[in-house]
Amino acid sequence: MKSTKHLPLVFFSSLLFSVIGCKPYSAIDQTNVVSAKATTEEQLYRPNFHFTPKKGWMNDPNGMFYSNGTYHLFYQYYPDGNVWGPMHWGHAVSKDLIKWEELPIAIYPDNQKLIFSGSAVVDSKNTSGLAKGKETPIVAIYTLHDKEKETQGAIDFENQDMAYSLDNGFTWKKFDEGNPIIKNPGIRDFRDPKVSWDETHKQWVMVLAVQDRTQFYKSSNLKNWEYLSDFGKDIGAHGGVWECPDFFQIKVEGTNEKKWVLIQNLNPGGANGGSGTQYFVGDFDGKTFTLDAEFAKRVTAEKAVWVDYGKDNYAGVTWNNIPSSDGRRLFIGWMSNWDYGQQVPTTTWRSSTTIPREIKLIKKENNYSLISNPVKEIKKYVSKTTTKKNVKGKGRLSLVAEGKIDLTKAIIEFDLKNIKQDTYTFTLSNKAGESLSFGINNSDNYLFVDRSKAGKNDFSEKFASTISKAALNGNQKEAVFKIILDKTSIEIFYNNGEKVMTEIFFPTEPFTEISASSNQGVEIYNLVTNQLTI
Repeated sequence: MKSTKHLPLVFFSSLLFSVIGCKPYSAIDQTNVVSAKATTEEQLYRPNFHFTPKKGWMNDPNGMFYSNGTYHLFYQYYPDGNVWGPMHWGHAVSKDLIKWEELPIAIYPDNQKLIFSGSAVVDSKNTSGLAKGKETPIVAIYTLHDKEKETQGAIDFENQDMAYSLDNGFTWKKFDEGNPIIKNPGIRDFRDPKVSWDETHKQWVMVLAVQDRTQFYKSSNLKNWEYLSDFGKDIGAHGGVWECPDFFQIKVEGTNEKKWVLIQNLNPGGANGGSGTQYFVGDFDGKTFTLDAEFAKRVTAEKAVWVDYGKDNYAGVTWNNIPSSDGRRLFIGWMSNWDYGQQVPTTTWRSSTTIPREIKLIKKENNYSLISNPVKEIKKYVSKTTTKKNVKGKGRLSLVAEGKIDLTKAIIEFDLKNIKQDTYTFTLSNKAGESLSFGINNSDNYLFVDRSKAGKNDFSEKFASTISKAALNGNQKEAVFKIILDKTSIEIFYNNGEKVMTEIFFPTEPFTEISASSNQGVEIYNLVTNQLTI
């Protein structure tokens, strides 16, 4: 496609509408019109530091890579409406994973051929042969979804296509002379390729979501692909279609052992309803992924193992090309849920991403688990820190009083000590009487989040109909919480990220206080409140 870097976005919006506009997408009827409510919407709901587009609809993050000091984030995007529509690849960049700059659209659909999720790699050795000189090709591989063919009743309407960039990912050209690079063999739901370099076996490896399983492919040049194997039929959660996989090798913390991790999103069938992100740990011989024996027992016992037990972390994948000098595995998800993502009460834009997170693999009691925590870069935006060493009491115990900290951009950390067989509830509240509660039920052994009283929820019966839960292994004696708050979202990292819960909410005015309560009293050590300036 032609370079889009220096042409006005208005031109492209008009052109796209002329090509696609006759199609009766509901989203086209909801073009973004600034209303009298826009200021209130911006003030109440536009995140302070989670990426969200200035206007339009966003869902899956995809195509992420790092190069020349810049983190690139691409995402499923419809610029002309606030619900899902003809998919583009939106584009944003950051120097530190916290402050993002939205750039012009990277890849546009062609007529009824939509640009679905995929991935991008830095082809530093020019295995693709796409460089014309000394450039380093950035190669994007994505699903081309033929909407017209789907409407006609065909099932092979999704193929894997390629585009490439020779200017570090800022402008893109479709590989028209070689697309599709993987042709649909006659399967419905054949999408979301995640490609990465397999250093152990010296090959490019691709994982592809195919209905109820993951398919593995290999290539030497990113253009010609060989099918290897399947994984996942009747393993893990299968409440819906598998989507947006990721696959990488990672070192076990504190050892030289390496394992392979398969991240596999699905919708519906998540841990607490709707969309969800599960994972598997095992080994890969260059052709076949084999589940670790102990982890397989865990999957069987728990039915699925989840990256996040909240309702609002979906389609999460990791960045490619993070330098070995950094060494982190960095992850980001779509902070919403297909159960209600198109109904949430914002009009100018819809959806944001989670905070970027560092993923690590740990081993406890002969089993493997992913842990995830906010990236360290957020610490540089802490402008004020207050610490209280011991906070004890019965009844309603105030942790953060009104006016002491702006809870629309804050990090709260605390250690809960001497936990009894009781329920410990932490509550965010405001003067409007709205509240969001989270905590530990230490009688029935689970974490919980309850947003049923957290403000607007009548836009969807599924939004606040149930309390989200994350099972714990037996009674807890103590617990460590880290809470990230950003206007309309809470991200809870429990015991150094061993369990994570992410949820969105829509209060009619900001939350201003945090309190704690339990029947037998609360004992908190090292309560740290961090004010962010972003």
